[in-house]
Amino acid sequence: MNREYISVSMIRPTLDGLPSFDLPQSYRLRGYRPGDEAAWVAIHVDADPYHHFDAAVFAKEFSTDQTLLTERQMYLCPLGEDGSEGPPIGTATAWFGVEEARRSEGLVHWVAIHPAYQGKGLAKPLLAATCRRLRALGHQRAYLNTSTVRIPAINLYLSFGFIPAMRRDKATTQRAWEQVAAQLDHPAIAQFLTALHTQAS
Repeated sequence: MNREYISVSMIRPTLDGLPSFDLPQSYRLRGYRPGDEAAWVAIHVDADPYHHFDAAVFAKEFSTDQTLLTERQMYLCPLGEDGSEGPPIGTATAWFGVEEARRSEGLVHWVAIHPAYQGKGLAKPLLAATCRRLRALGHQRAYLNTSTVRIPAINLYLSFGFIPAMRRDKATTQRAWEQVAAQLDHPAIAQFLTALHTQAS
């Protein structure tokens, strides 16, 4: 199927009642350490064919505030048989709204797992930890941005209570979620599209 790449947004109106998932024992989730920029770039280069990643992109997305990065950015690392920590293979950031009007909202930002480690039950614990961190930092609600070509990711976010939201103009938003709905049957998507159609009539 030839799918159009369209950016979409999703929101979780409250960070109460978050699901909980434990990491497999052979993995550890840790916070940012100085120098992790290279690992962040490497993970995204391998996991995301739709964007360009380098050190400048990292700096643009997160600035260079070590305190913010330490409290908000997480890395997923495999553990050796002796318990030693391997290089990061996944990352997510419990960021904040980049627009002034959304600064108080939590932003689930740049979630990625290296392709070799996808399908191993790591995405749910990583997302759960990110949402918990947002709540611990005082955010009451959260949003995220993804795209119409990331159906597994959208399905994951829906399972965590995120729902479709407006992004840019209504026509583009409607086209985007209709494309998703053709591949993913979920009541939250159907309700969102029904509301859009009602507004148009």
